[in-house]
Amino acid sequence: MFYGNYGYNGGLGMGEFWMHEFMPWIALLIVWSIFWKGLALWHSGRRGEPWWFVIMLVVNTLGILEIIYLFAIARLKLSQLFSK
Repeated sequence: MFYGNYGYNGGLGMGEFWMHEFMPWIALLIVWSIFWKGLALWHSGRRGEPWWFVIMLVVNTLGILEIIYLFAIARLKLSQLFSK
């Protein structure tokens, strides 16, 4: 929570408060996004689909586009995600 005397008196400013509160969530979103992006890029590269590779490399959607590609376009099952 946001308690105490914050501001110029030595307390947390809004920037420090924001980073303290939301940094774990941002780190989790980054890991989530990198995981799905890497998995989707790997599969699109192995399937010889350069357009999907380029689109997913450039567009950042927090894993949403990558998940759609893996399960709707490539029609992979969970058991196939990590198999060669």
